[in-house]
Amino acid sequence: MRDLISREYWRELFKQPAVRWNFIYILILTILSLALGFYINWLLGIAILVVALFGSQFSISRLRTIVVDAHEYLADLTYRVEQGQQEALLEMPLGMILMNKLGEIQWINPYMAKYFDLKIVVGKKLKEVDNELAKLENEHRNDKRPTIVTWQDRQFEFLVQKDNHVIYMMDVTSYEEINKRYKQQQIFLGNIYLDNYIELTQGMSDSDVSNLHNYVTSEISKWAAENHLLMKVIDDDNYLIIGHQVSLNRLEEKKFKILDIIRENTSKQNSPVTLSVGIAYGENDLVKLADTAQNNLDLALGRGGDQVVVRAQDSEARFYGGKTNPMEKRTRVRARMISQALQELMAQADQLFVMGHKNPDMDSLGACLGIRRIAAMNNRECWIVIDNEQAHSDVQRLLKQMDNFQEIKEHIITPEEALEKATPNSLLVMVDHAKKGITIASELYERLQNRLVIIDHHRRGEEFPENPLLVYIEPYASSTCELITEMFEYQPREGKGLNKLEATAMLTGIQIDTKSFTKSAGTRTFDAASYLRSAGADGMMIQMFMKENADSFMKRNHLISLAELNDSIAICAGEEQVYDPVTAAQAADMLLQVNGIEASFVITKRADGMVCISARSMGDVNVQLIMEKMGGGGHLANAATQIKGKTIAEVKQTLIDQLAKTEDDGNKESTEE
Repeated sequence: MRDLISREYWRELFKQPAVRWNFIYILILTILSLALGFYINWLLGIAILVVALFGSQFSISRLRTIVVDAHEYLADLTYRVEQGQQEALLEMPLGMILMNKLGEIQWINPYMAKYFDLKIVVGKKLKEVDNELAKLENEHRNDKRPTIVTWQDRQFEFLVQKDNHVIYMMDVTSYEEINKRYKQQQIFLGNIYLDNYIELTQGMSDSDVSNLHNYVTSEISKWAAENHLLMKVIDDDNYLIIGHQVSLNRLEEKKFKILDIIRENTSKQNSPVTLSVGIAYGENDLVKLADTAQNNLDLALGRGGDQVVVRAQDSEARFYGGKTNPMEKRTRVRARMISQALQELMAQADQLFVMGHKNPDMDSLGACLGIRRIAAMNNRECWIVIDNEQAHSDVQRLLKQMDNFQEIKEHIITPEEALEKATPNSLLVMVDHAKKGITIASELYERLQNRLVIIDHHRRGEEFPENPLLVYIEPYASSTCELITEMFEYQPREGKGLNKLEATAMLTGIQIDTKSFTKSAGTRTFDAASYLRSAGADGMMIQMFMKENADSFMKRNHLISLAELNDSIAICAGEEQVYDPVTAAQAADMLLQVNGIEASFVITKRADGMVCISARSMGDVNVQLIMEKMGGGGHLANAATQIKGKTIAEVKQTLIDQLAKTEDDGNKESTEE
């Protein structure tokens, strides 16, 4: 064995060039030493020869011993490694299933066998042995990393090696239970605010105020105790709640019934109180958690109140409630404060840019004209950014009328021109919208997003600018033109007031948004209309603006003829042609005039290829929540969405499915109650 190993060793050794050349050098050196020794003295030569022979013999013997020992060590190590691998496959707490290309089990290790109750499974297909496990293998065969799955009421780290037809499973149930307990015990923080408490209690006696406050506090305390929450009273209209994630999960399952309980019970006493709640979770830093909870409360209030917003930082929000129309509660004090704050921002800016949303309507452009006039009254230059190609017929008529008002016309610019004029000290005002995705000039927004003012009457959505300088969002207002009209009372008297065209455009915006003062029109709406009328708004010009061309008239009537009526819901899916969004909105409004129809949805295609839904209701159906589920938003009775990459038929089916789901949720809530 040693001779064989030695021969094999020397054969392999001398195949290496470095070894071979070193041997040749040593041999040459030895021969030269012998030659030199014999040349000097034959006795010296013999001595050198004897030393060389003994040295060579000793070196060869030692090398042979080292090689043999190394081979024996490697052989022993290889045996032990192979034995360890075999024992690991049999004993380690990792399940292995080895299959062939046909999906038949060829081998399983003992750890895995216990999950099959020691039944014989080799030679059978995995589907025949355990159909659930076969489904997991099919679902996760392309996964690159282990996935947590549930099988036989336990959790496993599951990995499939598709090329080798091997399944690896590790039972991690205990670790998952620890992780689950950790997540359930995480802290959430919530702010509860009574939306209209101050307004309700202004005309009450002290005893009635005390009774109302005691009732609301008692109901919230009882609700908190039932759900294992800590509740603290911060102020007469503000409460703080703290709890664990498991309690929050239960509250979301019940959809925060406390909102309905307090609203309904206080309504019976003619003092309807509504709650807004902002809840934050998923954060260990309590300061960040508190900030997120406050932001969520602001979002709930911006959407009109009477709802709960649940959101972790940097994640999507979940909304509950919001089933009632927002009640008017804004005061002239707020209008004055916003007006003064806007004046201060104007004084710090070198110029202003004001813009509405894409496909601008009369409320959007009328608001732009109002802001431009306010800027002029404060000696600031203001540019109105608009894309004429996206304007509807009424807006086109208004733009044409501006030919007679050169001062206004000179301040109408395109998004490209606005980008050229903008400076770091410019101020951008967004009116009638608060979403980057629907603004006319997104690049201008990107440049001036830190110098931004928002004035809007729509409910605040989740897609909201991060750091605006000033926000004036009032869902209780009929229109943005109404909000801006109220600001004129607090402007410098030295400046020139509204002209005829500006007043007419703003009054037209109010009239269109309120459906001729029949929807969302409060006392403040009529005050604003009266002011605009006194400023020179022309009724005949309003009628001219509101006229529609024959093509739009025919298309709208054709859309209405395509409507399908299902109980109290009307769904109208347009044909595969381009419809103006205003035409679709008008069709949705007119469908509500049909007896028995509580909500209408009109689905059409826009010029840019997107499919739009215009949704309207009489108030009993919350179309805002339905549209939000489909990526849009709006008001309880007036909402819309735009969907990219789908056909009208596909969007219609998605809407039908969403309506069915909403109805099921409503039935479920009724059953729970």
